[in-house]
Amino acid sequence: MTTAGTSTGRGGRTRGSRLAERRSTRRSAAVHPGLPGGTYQPLSASDVQRIADTALDVLANIGFSAVTDEILDYALAKGAHLNGNGRLCFPRSLVEDLIANAAREIVYHGRDEQRTIRSGGNRVYFATSGEAVRFVDPDTGSYRPSTLLDLYDFFRMGDFLEHIDFCGQQVVATDICEDPRLHSLNIAYAGAAATTKPFSISLAEASTVGDVEDLWDSILGAPGAFRKRPFAAIGVCPVVSPLRFGPDTSGVLCEAARRGLPISACTAPQAGATAPAALAGALVQSTAEALAIVVLVNLINPGGPVDFGPWTFVADLRTGAFTGGGGEEAVLQAAAAQIARHFQLPGISAAGMTDAKRPDYQAGYEKGMTIAMSALSGVNMICESAGMMGSLMGCSLESMLMDNDLIGAIQRSLRGIEVNDETLSYDVIERTVMGPAHYLGAPQTLSLMETEYLYPKVGDRTSLSEWEYRGSPDLMTIAKTRVREIMGSHYPDHLAGDVDALVRGRYDIRLPTQMMRSGNERWPRV
Repeated sequence: MTTAGTSTGRGGRTRGSRLAERRSTRRSAAVHPGLPGGTYQPLSASDVQRIADTALDVLANIGFSAVTDEILDYALAKGAHLNGNGRLCFPRSLVEDLIANAAREIVYHGRDEQRTIRSGGNRVYFATSGEAVRFVDPDTGSYRPSTLLDLYDFFRMGDFLEHIDFCGQQVVATDICEDPRLHSLNIAYAGAAATTKPFSISLAEASTVGDVEDLWDSILGAPGAFRKRPFAAIGVCPVVSPLRFGPDTSGVLCEAARRGLPISACTAPQAGATAPAALAGALVQSTAEALAIVVLVNLINPGGPVDFGPWTFVADLRTGAFTGGGGEEAVLQAAAAQIARHFQLPGISAAGMTDAKRPDYQAGYEKGMTIAMSALSGVNMICESAGMMGSLMGCSLESMLMDNDLIGAIQRSLRGIEVNDETLSYDVIERTVMGPAHYLGAPQTLSLMETEYLYPKVGDRTSLSEWEYRGSPDLMTIAKTRVREIMGSHYPDHLAGDVDALVRGRYDIRLPTQMMRSGNERWPRV
């Protein structure tokens, strides 16, 4: 039997070289960000039209309650009105005019330009998010309150993983939640320090939006620099279902819109609880709520960058509990992608929200089903796609790592099969059947090895005998080891020393510098 460092295969590479490849951050040539989707369509064209028309009727006739004076000032001045029940209604003509001039694409600038993404059309990107309040401990598997340092770790894991295109906020920094300004500034810093990929953070108070923009300007080195080339989005859920505006979160939306900042906005009704139990009815309500968000942004800043996010969730009607991993959730998120394309708006979905408490078989099939269906439906950005556990209550680094393999496989399915004279391979077939009778050493096989095929970084494709020789490790054991390797070594230096010193001099940053470099006690080098 050959040793682990000398066995060969896959074109003569040693096992050691293959391990080094799996540890690399280099993106595979077999897939790339923004692959086109749209082949899966759970709704017919007439179904989409009926849902869209009914949603417009909801906006025109039922309207919204809990409307702030700020929203009223913008809406009434442009043709909205209060109905007999005191609810704010948006006439169909007003909604259609505003949507016609809404942004069709949102450009999120990576601070590494190669990481810039353009959300719109039928391009599909994969993002993290979730705002869980608990961190899943990699040693014990127990759930504990999440911290600012945990958030930083999730951001830098997202920075490392090749199939994550956008790093949304995955956990809440519960250790500094008592002060909204302190909390906002620190999570804004954590994202910028940990990744050059575009990212988002969620803000709870309008007064913090300007502070966060100022911090990001400081990182770029000039007032107004962030607004010119925004590398992050303001995340917000400004609607309280059914059909009410949240006073604080709608204030965040309005302030971000006034400043022209990218807004990652969604609404999150639960079918059977805060939306109709009929899935079509739930889609109608969530579409109306998501359209109201887009309308409000465009009342304030015509053409302003905002996502269309009808995140229709599901309640388990036996208990009333939130559930994110069922077939109903998968088809609702896919249908929302069709509705986004109907209105030609940049759409976001929530997929990957397993109800499993461990990264087990249930987690695998729930994540695989929901993420794949959203991707194939052509939604522009799939949020919640990596790491989320326990119905969005917790987040796991091991799950995030394994989900990266899953996302890569889904990206490969999006790419599909290229059919042309070369790939039809007539000459290759003829030469092979007349010669060696196998394709293993064929020039075509070797040339396509890294461009036609994608290989998992964590998943085990070794032979049964090799697996047994290595001690029969399960996937979770492998993932835990790999997480420790990444967390112990991948400390990005995305803020130059003078920039970091400037930011820390201006703001009360609570991330200890010693925890942002290799060799700390939290993640010893492996």
